[in-house]
Amino acid sequence: MTLATPPALPFLVVLDADSTTIKDEVIELLADVAGTRAEVSLVTERAMRGELDFAESLRERVATLSGLPDSCFNDVYARIRPSDGVHDLIAAIHEYGGAVGVVSGGFHELLDLLASDLELDFWRANRLEVFDGVLTGRVTGPIIDARAKAETLRGWATTSGIPLSRTVAIGDGANDLEMMAVAGLSIAYNAKPVVRERANVVLDTPDLSLVIPYIHTLVAP
Repeated sequence: MTLATPPALPFLVVLDADSTTIKDEVIELLADVAGTRAEVSLVTERAMRGELDFAESLRERVATLSGLPDSCFNDVYARIRPSDGVHDLIAAIHEYGGAVGVVSGGFHELLDLLASDLELDFWRANRLEVFDGVLTGRVTGPIIDARAKAETLRGWATTSGIPLSRTVAIGDGANDLEMMAVAGLSIAYNAKPVVRERANVVLDTPDLSLVIPYIHTLVAP
């Protein structure tokens, strides 16, 4: 792939993880191992009906994972499928001189492995509590919800000396709306209707390399 000369000013691209950077929903993969997929699906349905907020739904779904050995992380990671074009997109971002991060309502235990393989510059997610090698069914630390995602994008941009006007947020769900609102460019990727309505750009083809022309336009002198 041949790209234009990198611009003088840096930029930042931040992606959601589940159903964006990867094709999967990690909580569902973990629930498959735990044998609690049906329970997790019921909680997800309640959240979609507005009966639970993100933090409540996360805690209820994680509770179904209690008793899983932490050896499950490597097994689950082997089942994760990176989205089509994600490697091309990240390579292009780096060649243009930009930085790329992933902020997730999922879990560091899987995102840490993904970050290494994808060569991410930044990443942040929830953490699962593990005691004596076994998941307790709880999360530790602050919940990475919609507000935390927006704060994370702002923080990474500030740390890197990047103005918000040169940031891009890519996501698919309501939990991504706040970070998309603060970014200079928001891209809905195979997204829910509410996200499509509010995004600057809507991509329905499941190929993240299609983001590259928008990155080029953003950073062109």
